[in-house]
Amino acid sequence: MGAVQLHSNNQLLITSIFFFYGSEATDALAQQIALDIQQHWNEPNATIHLQNKQWTVQFQIEAYCKQNIEPEEVWYNTNPANNYFRIEQFSPTHISFADGLGSNTGYFKLDNLLQTSTTAAHEYGHTLGLVHPDDLDIRGSTVPGIMYPRGTICDPHFQYDASKTPGETGGTLNPHHRKVLQTDVDDLKLHKLRFDKNGFAVLGEFTSIYHPLYTADEN
Repeated sequence: MGAVQLHSNNQLLITSIFFFYGSEATDALAQQIALDIQQHWNEPNATIHLQNKQWTVQFQIEAYCKQNIEPEEVWYNTNPANNYFRIEQFSPTHISFADGLGSNTGYFKLDNLLQTSTTAAHEYGHTLGLVHPDDLDIRGSTVPGIMYPRGTICDPHFQYDASKTPGETGGTLNPHHRKVLQTDVDDLKLHKLRFDKNGFAVLGEFTSIYHPLYTADEN
């Protein structure tokens, strides 16, 4: 989820602030996640056409560690820039996830974050409303966009192991190769947002879910 603002220099700024809680959340990890998301989403230098003008889209990402955040802070937040993710060694779904499309809450599995910088950027796409593409066999295409999930069939040089047959273990998309493309920003449909008289709009919705600690013993 993010707060959107139109600036006089023809810049459309999307601001998202992340609050990370849970036993694996640290200040250093919070700052690294913010940097990863911001770098990935600003990499394409994307533009959009809006109100008969061309706008440069910029993402401003901040992050803070609040290990022992109170559930009420998540439940009753009214700032559209704020997002809340728990970070733990184990996840209820065994992977990282956002609580729906266009959400402001979710759960990060620590080793996903440590394996590749695109995990947080991918889940951020979900918080902004993006889905996984329908076609998950992208052999013959160019660089995989950020929203392709693990398990996507791709050309060998994008696989975990280029020597593997596509589709078998090691023969699917290594998330390290995902990039945010102009088409990913296009899919946000920013031109359909309702801006107020001051040039502000909201991207996403308040899911406001506080996640309790999950442990592997709960399986």
